[in-house]
Amino acid sequence: MAIGEKIATRESYGMALSELGEKYDIVVMDADLSKSTKTDTFKKKFPERFINTGIAEGNMINVAAGLASTGKIVFASSFAMFAAGRAFEQIRNGVAYPHLNVKIGATHAGISVGEDGATHQCLEDIGIMRTIPGMVIINPADHYEAMAAVEAAVKYDGPVYLRFGRLAVPQIFDETNYKFELGKGVVLEEGKDATIIATGLMVPYALEARELLKKDGIDAEVINIHTIKPIDSELIEKTARKTGAIVTAEEHNVNGGLGSAVAEVLCETYPVPMMRVGTQDVFGKSGKPADLFKEYGLTAENIAENVKKAISLKK
Repeated sequence: MAIGEKIATRESYGMALSELGEKYDIVVMDADLSKSTKTDTFKKKFPERFINTGIAEGNMINVAAGLASTGKIVFASSFAMFAAGRAFEQIRNGVAYPHLNVKIGATHAGISVGEDGATHQCLEDIGIMRTIPGMVIINPADHYEAMAAVEAAVKYDGPVYLRFGRLAVPQIFDETNYKFELGKGVVLEEGKDATIIATGLMVPYALEARELLKKDGIDAEVINIHTIKPIDSELIEKTARKTGAIVTAEEHNVNGGLGSAVAEVLCETYPVPMMRVGTQDVFGKSGKPADLFKEYGLTAENIAENVKKAISLKK
């Protein structure tokens, strides 16, 4: 797959499960959305290890917990709104509390769901999952990172929340030289004047923002944070000391997501001027993804403007 070629990370999720089913004795579950979550690729290949629980997300998580308690590695799949929203109690009490080996594959996150509207555009899931003790949260930026993230989740002993998008996104990484490391951020571009820390679908926009800033003589560092929890505190502090200004970018509410996680690190280690690009504590609405990204400020131009604001606040 060529750099720049577009594929949705939900597609990558399905492909990864299908491939990993050859190597690992995993069980995949779905709440009657397998064609959308792309777990149907696993179902066709390993029907004896696939369970459709119907539209009953809480029950799916409880069944997953039961299977995990017998030693199985289980992937429970649904839309982010239903996985994080409807099944929160079961995830908290049935999976995280006993620290079971359940991996939650949450697709169709964020406003990029588009025309499905506010009820399906989950902008709170990272915040919800961050509050659960012991929950690992991964939000991959492209196809290869998503593929690697699924295998990392298989190898990790404990609960993992994996966030995937509906929208096709460009490839950033090269399969031959990209190494995914759980809990470690990736410096995509070095810089000295400010740092853009992005996650998921916003990573390509962060790279575009860097190019826009170059025209104004601003040298921005760009970091991809694929693991929201545990977050790479060491790298965040290091880049803050280096550039002295931070802008976060996420397809999520600025409250509770990446921006909040980075701010928590900085306030305890090395406070610097910081701006947060994301949805500003509002619900989404129905519309084409490109139009929604512009309306909610999830653009390279808005990231660049926020970088300038952060720089202006330096002492």
